[in-house]
Amino acid sequence: MFEDQLQAVHELLATNKAFKDLYDKHQQLKQKIEELGSGSRGDYSVERMKKEKLLLKDQLAAILNKHTSGQK
Repeated sequence: MFEDQLQAVHELLATNKAFKDLYDKHQQLKQKIEELGSGSRGDYSVERMKKEKLLLKDQLAAILNKHTSGQK
């Protein structure tokens, strides 16, 4: 996730609690979805987790974009 902006991600993880909290929650959901595996594709709870994970990624991207645009 955000491979092209790893330095900025690491900076935010170290300095921005809101970003770190969102990142940690995203990682937890990612791991939980992976543990449930592909056999649960029709499972409503898995689909809900995937949507929540995408929402978290959007929020992370917004913080990251604000951070990187402020550095230029």
